[in-house]
Amino acid sequence: MRVVVLAGGDPGHVFPAAGLTRALVERGHEALFCTGGHWMEALERSGIPGRAMPHPPPNPEPDAVRRLKQTSRRLAPRIAETLEDFKPDLLVSDVMTPSGGLAAALLGVPWIEFVPHPVQDPTPLLPPSGSGFAPARGPLGRARDRRFFRYTGAQWEKGREGRRRDIARLELDAGRAALAGDGSPLTRIFAALPALEETRPDWPADAHLVGPIEWDPAAVDLEPPPGDGPLVLLSATTVTGAVTGLAAAAVHGLDGLRIDGHQVRLAWTVLAPPETGLPDWVRAGPGRQEPLIEQASLVICGGGHGILAKALSRGVPVVTVPGGGEQRENADRVKRSGLGERILPFMLTPARMRRKVRRVLEDPRYRARAEVCRPEPGSRGSGDLAVDVIERTMARFTAG
Repeated sequence: MRVVVLAGGDPGHVFPAAGLTRALVERGHEALFCTGGHWMEALERSGIPGRAMPHPPPNPEPDAVRRLKQTSRRLAPRIAETLEDFKPDLLVSDVMTPSGGLAAALLGVPWIEFVPHPVQDPTPLLPPSGSGFAPARGPLGRARDRRFFRYTGAQWEKGREGRRRDIARLELDAGRAALAGDGSPLTRIFAALPALEETRPDWPADAHLVGPIEWDPAAVDLEPPPGDGPLVLLSATTVTGAVTGLAAAAVHGLDGLRIDGHQVRLAWTVLAPPETGLPDWVRAGPGRQEPLIEQASLVICGGGHGILAKALSRGVPVVTVPGGGEQRENADRVKRSGLGERILPFMLTPARMRRKVRRVLEDPRYRARAEVCRPEPGSRGSGDLAVDVIERTMARFTAG
């Protein structure tokens, strides 16, 4: 097949989409990753075919939600024009790139939605995603969730209706209109860590959980600080809505923290580290995260699914300081599962960071629970499982 994978925006969405593209190429498909032009050099270095996504047209709309919807409609024709010469059979679009489904309709090809975080479909059986509530244990909790669902379910349906209107605005010819239908994808692939999924009997029929898919654009390794103390990896995210001050709280909070008589060491992966002022037990700079996580006893992060999956799938517990998007929900699930600790942004201080890190490092139960998240030895990779879903879905589509 000729497959386009489309993702724009935050690295947490670009990285798994790039990994999926690589998995498609390794399976023998002709795949092309369309994303921001600043990723092209790193993609080429990894052997992943890439093409720069066109820039969205200027939009002065002050309302953020309306601006996103309007931008998606206006960007879709540009994306379709960019990809027309590739002649794709299928478009796989990241969940945060709604213009992808519209571009697929303009190209006259089916599309699949790619979601690099846990399932967030509303259900009367669970509290709303991001609410901070734990799953109900009694009748009052279940009544609470049913009440929330009356609102979240209506909002979900409102989003679907908006997608139908967007498809209608494209004024497609009869053939493309029939293929596009109501604008829904053929299916959805969730590249999420199973340990972070809540148990739900009404699992969506079109949701395929394959596990996290990784790609690291870094070309160098960051040397960890010298010493014998526990190594902590700091991944201070730059995603929109991220917590500011996370790195400062970690550096100041861990200063002088000793576990079994040894100073804790900190490896901070960051593109532009401070030029001066870091103590000897801290190393900061660009570098691949996977080798550092393999050596680490703990990861401090914002709570994005990508870094959580990297850490937990290697048996490393976490301390999260969640920002925007799905980070709050992820952090809540981590805490409830005993996989780490959480600090809410308005409570972030060096002293609280120190206490949370000490608690996780000194209590072996956190590490034991994180170890359960490791994939079974010899199990198939998440990229392969995702390609399986794509191939099966397209086989049914062409047969039907």
